[in-house]
Amino acid sequence: MTQQLRVYVPPHPLIQHWLGVARDVATPSVLFRSAITELGRWLTYEAAREWLPTQETTVQTPLTTCAATFINPQIPVAVVPILRAGLGLLEGAQGVLPLASIYHFGLVRNEETLEPSCYLNKLPEKFAPETRVLITEPMLATGGSIMAAMAELTQRGVDPALIRIISVVVAPPALQKLAAVYPGLIVYTATIDETLDDRGYIVPGLGDAGDRIFGT
Repeated sequence: MTQQLRVYVPPHPLIQHWLGVARDVATPSVLFRSAITELGRWLTYEAAREWLPTQETTVQTPLTTCAATFINPQIPVAVVPILRAGLGLLEGAQGVLPLASIYHFGLVRNEETLEPSCYLNKLPEKFAPETRVLITEPMLATGGSIMAAMAELTQRGVDPALIRIISVVVAPPALQKLAAVYPGLIVYTATIDETLDDRGYIVPGLGDAGDRIFGT
């Protein structure tokens, strides 16, 4: 069967609530950060479903022994926030994946060409086999940043099938680029918006996520 990009929009009321808070232009920066943190938490929870490796064992309860399922500690899990806006989702993601390693990847977009350039790369030279990687990036708009991140990760040995992306708002141009190169990739998002404006911003979107997170 031919693989294709899968995009999940979880129908969770808390995800929809915090999306509404984040969209509102009247939301102050401190509350916007809280909204993005909560979205990071709930989207990571959804993304971890049937993704984290488990192992079967038994435990002793106060009464008897019984079967138990645990996360397999031998399989590495990593979170890669795309700076700077991806840091907003990181706190929520870490709450769900407290033992994950964190690797920062910093990109800045040229507002003329809309192309990203890298200013910080803390990725390891090689990831261990079977490593699960969660990318946090609030906006998938033109697709430049996420494609740059995916290229770096796959060059370092990460299997795209083991990558999950969490994003607050995504748009068709980014999804089309991902689908063309990484079929089988899975994205979790609060919503899919319709289009981009001439500056490459998602419409209706929520503005510049980084500026709103950091109050700049």
